[in-house]
Amino acid sequence: MDANAANAIPPELAEKLNDPVRTANRERFELELEFVQSLANPFYLQSLAQQNVLADPAFIRYLEYLMYWKEREYARFIVYPHALHHLDLLQNQEFRDALKVGDTAPWLHQKQFDHWRTWRTGPSTKVGENGSGVGNGNGNGISNGDATES
Repeated sequence: MDANAANAIPPELAEKLNDPVRTANRERFELELEFVQSLANPFYLQSLAQQNVLADPAFIRYLEYLMYWKEREYARFIVYPHALHHLDLLQNQEFRDALKVGDTAPWLHQKQFDHWRTWRTGPSTKVGENGSGVGNGNGNGISNGDATES
């Protein structure tokens, strides 16, 4: 079989790929997906608030429009689930105002980190000897693999 024939795109697929409406829809999908995922970054949200972007009624309407990303058929493309949570929070004027305050983004970032750290196991109830909240006492939260301990 000819190598070029193996790599050839069937005409019906080539027609779909060159469809300008389909291309525009794909570009819009990718752009909105990237923007929604950027909402997972608390410091980006703070920057938007401090630049008064979150006070613009047109931008608030855009955030409302983006709520469709919470639907299952779209949410499956989201890599950073906190983006959807932050999109929910951004619907609230008090949250948008709070982002202008210097300590909100670091607090939100810490909550995110705590969630990522414990989402599989739940919060640690046993405090290690080092006071880190991790139970092995070696300071790094990783088992030392010493099977002789009993």
